[in-house]
Amino acid sequence: MECFTLKNLSFSYPEQQNKTIDGLDLTIRAGEFVTLCGPSGCGKTTLLRQLKPALAPHGVLEGEIFFENTPLRDLPLREQSARIGFVLQNPDNQIVTDKVWHELAFGLESLGFDTPTIRRRVAEMASFFGIENWFYKDVSQLSGGQKQLLNLAAIMAMQPSVLILDEPTSQLDPIAASDFLATVGRINRELGTTVICTEHRLEEVFPHSHRVLVMDKGRLIADGTPAQVGEMLKESGHR
Repeated sequence: MECFTLKNLSFSYPEQQNKTIDGLDLTIRAGEFVTLCGPSGCGKTTLLRQLKPALAPHGVLEGEIFFENTPLRDLPLREQSARIGFVLQNPDNQIVTDKVWHELAFGLESLGFDTPTIRRRVAEMASFFGIENWFYKDVSQLSGGQKQLLNLAAIMAMQPSVLILDEPTSQLDPIAASDFLATVGRINRELGTTVICTEHRLEEVFPHSHRVLVMDKGRLIADGTPAQVGEMLKESGHR
């Protein structure tokens, strides 16, 4: 089953002649771990934000995006919020409450789940992510790695079918980054959640990836397994 299908997708920012995304055709299947990479300014973040309409930047969008065979623009906001999870680069930009346990529950409360369901899912996520020891702490007491793990756990409590991550380890130290990406790989393997990730630490994320997409100047220039993409880029002499 297709998770996302993009048909001739183009996007340009206001008063910009060059397209940030240029005629992209792409299908991402359910259950895949997809890593999106490319040089800075190639359109990676812009593309990921188009997959989450609430975060999409202002500009001119052409083409179609389908989520599980439904036009993304027709998906109700509540369904978008629950089924399409998104982790930002800076951990502090996504946390909205003062306590760890409340952050885990916040998304579920916003979606209107009943109290027994919220308690059960929060407990499940605390156990899955190993948060029990700092469950009652103030968010301000957490390290950067713990904050990003908390963001991830709070999103997964809503049980999304796809998890989108925009350079989630850019603010983390190497050990915290490695642990975080290992957890994302575990989510994909054990829960079957589709993962779409941009990441500069390719040596950490490639072992978890089923598929790698390489963008340059708004276009897709390589698509395949990590090994296949490495060969393609080597043969083409791409920097």
